[in-house]
Amino acid sequence: MRTVSRHSGIEVLGSDECRDLLAQDVIGRVAVVVGGTPMIFPVNYALDGDDIVMRTLPGSGLDAGQGHAAFEVDSFDRTSQSGWSVLVTGHLEEVTWYQAKDMARLQALTVVPWTGGARDVWLRLRPGFITGRIVGGNQNA
Repeated sequence: MRTVSRHSGIEVLGSDECRDLLAQDVIGRVAVVVGGTPMIFPVNYALDGDDIVMRTLPGSGLDAGQGHAAFEVDSFDRTSQSGWSVLVTGHLEEVTWYQAKDMARLQALTVVPWTGGARDVWLRLRPGFITGRIVGGNQNA
């Protein structure tokens, strides 16, 4: 069931609908702070329950940015001026080989990076907050 409220033509989505939209995509953006500077990285991802999981290179900016993080996925149609966006904030952490049960489950997920190189570091974003928005078409067109 959709939980929405209307304000200025924007619908606010409930957490269940946000999760449904997250499950429909495989590309998102992760925002982290690296060396005091905010950085945003495009990533391939999958859902593991409520957690968002992704792979990266050891020592990458994304690997270095573990801690508080934000994740965003969206879809927009420029012609109709409509679309949706989901934002998740929470804690980004590495899934280590010591967590064998988690690692086996994660490796069974389809998280296929589009770039080359061994992406052997698995990261998990544990959501603390989830929100989403739908914007409708231009009413003045």
